[in-house]
Amino acid sequence: MQRDHQVGYRWPTGTDDDYTKALQDRMHSSLHPPYAPLPFYPRGYSMPSHIRICGGCSQEIFYGNCLGVEHSYFHPDCFRCHSCHHPITEREFSLSGKHPYHKYCFKELSHPKCEVCHHYIPINASGLIEYRCHPFWNQKYCPSHEYDNTARCCSCERLESRGERYFRLEDGRILCFECMESAITDTGECQPLYHAIRDYYEGMNMRIDQQIPMLLVGREALNEAIVGEKNGFHHLPETRGLCLSEEQTVTSVHRWSRIGGHRLMGMRTQPQKLIRKCEVTAILVLYGLPRLLTGAILAHELMHGWLRLKGYRNLDPAVEEGICQLLSYLWLDAEVMSGSRTMPSTSSASSSSSYSSKKGVKSKVENKLGEFFMNQIANDSSPAYGGGFRSANAAVNRYGLRCTLEHIRLTGQFPL
Repeated sequence: MQRDHQVGYRWPTGTDDDYTKALQDRMHSSLHPPYAPLPFYPRGYSMPSHIRICGGCSQEIFYGNCLGVEHSYFHPDCFRCHSCHHPITEREFSLSGKHPYHKYCFKELSHPKCEVCHHYIPINASGLIEYRCHPFWNQKYCPSHEYDNTARCCSCERLESRGERYFRLEDGRILCFECMESAITDTGECQPLYHAIRDYYEGMNMRIDQQIPMLLVGREALNEAIVGEKNGFHHLPETRGLCLSEEQTVTSVHRWSRIGGHRLMGMRTQPQKLIRKCEVTAILVLYGLPRLLTGAILAHELMHGWLRLKGYRNLDPAVEEGICQLLSYLWLDAEVMSGSRTMPSTSSASSSSSYSSKKGVKSKVENKLGEFFMNQIANDSSPAYGGGFRSANAAVNRYGLRCTLEHIRLTGQFPL
């Protein structure tokens, strides 16, 4: 607990004058030369009440100025800040327990700073320190940054700190450095990951025989495709992927030429006519997202495709989105777990881990991102995506994936 105190030098008055005179008489007396030792008081013997011991150096305070703090006394040079260890000469200071601090040193230690603007988080009208804190990243920041146009990463939700500069994508989205490190920016770059996730499905005994096209697209192209799609339940505020069932012409991101400064520059797109050859025309995913988020979206949309190809029709949104979110979660879990092992996983269910980050090895940073995306799925507040996932997860934990899927096929609902 912090307490603020006022203190000043205590100048000798009254008893202090007598005390000083007595000391001088003692030191200059012929019976007691200057080098005579100080009186010795045996254990248990009460020291004279006028003798004061410094709380800093534990030596007797003979004469001159001294500081009185509660029931203790200090030489002026011995009354020091517990943080910076410099003498406290100001009349006001802070006391935490028995330790004194300069007020500014104590504020530096105890008052939280905003991780965005790096200023002290302001005190509200009630006299309380009020701040916002991201529930996963624990990023603390001033409440004002939620509405002052501070940039936020579209992938991990972290706010852009002053002095940093996040990457700007051409469709207006913003990406932080850590998410940009493993970002997949065009359709060709995404193909190995897409095939690895198809292999993951095969390892789960859910093989998809049809060759479904997969395209990375911009925000505008994805929104146009959603408008052209007759069916589907889409996650607001922004949809990141789509399992397309209608014939459309879609503009895909073909290739990036370079990164210029803090922007992706030179994006090349091409229109592509998608012909419906089966129940699923194509899978579309937003470009520029980190590898694990891109993979989670692909795993989700592939489950939509698997359900349609296997004849699952007219499912309740909570059932269809819930089971798709579960497959996305299971894939992420396999990736994060494989990244935490010292040896590569040999299980077929984790085969997609062979396609890792751009540097070839999943880092702790990328694994932490994977944990964040899993946390987002598990704690989603929407009835269809969040509630559906939790129902699907409970059913699969109790009955297994195959029995749960069979029950959905027969009844349209999760087994209880």
